Amino acid sequence: MQGILGVKKGMTQLFNEQGLVVPVTIIEAGPCYVTQKKTKEKDGYIAVQIAYIDKKEKRTSKALKGHFAKANVTPKRVLREFRFSDFEELEPGAEIKADRFNAGDKVTVSVVSKGKGFQGVVKRHNFAGGPKTHGQSDRLRAPGSIGQSSYPSRVFKGLKMAGRMGNDRITMKNVDILKVDAENNLIYLRGSIPGAKNSIVEIKN
Repeated sequence: MQGILGVKKGMTQLFNEQGLVVPVTIIEAGPCYVTQKKTKEKDGYIAVQIAYIDKKEKRTSKALKGHFAKANVTPKRVLREFRFSDFEELEPGAEIKADRFNAGDKVTVSVVSKGKGFQGVVKRHNFAGGPKTHGQSDRLRAPGSIGQSSYPSRVFKGLKMAGRMGNDRITMKNVDILKVDAENNLIYLRGSIPGAKNSIVEIKN
């Protein structure tokens, strides 16, 4: 398995071999740095912790300063764990760049979606709403009946209602990499992915 952290920079389009326009999302991936190796003997599982995006030292806690210093890495904002296939070769302080991936690879992408705040049922669950006429004028975007009166005299759990929307961790599988610009650490993913610009993106295969 390979893994890397990146930042969503936006969307553009590329032309494929048939001359057709293909929408792509640009991810600025890495460079990331190995900060810790988790072993079966010490931690109970095998993984590599990597760090991404520089952080001011004065905004870093003493515990994290020691953690980064031990790996000979400057303080970073984001820490994530991946299970690399070349676990033995990666040592603390090692650099991980976009050139670990190739055009044509299929990857799994995880990112936090845009937060929409508190939304009604029409936007959140695609409800049709009520009729504009027949004795009602203010119930167009209302949810309608949510329960029963005499029995069971309660609202069932899990009912689709208004509430907070978005700001969820979304994982997309089998996303195609169309192009890798190793010199500028850019990965071009086919289609759109969730999240706002500058969202932290996890890419692994």
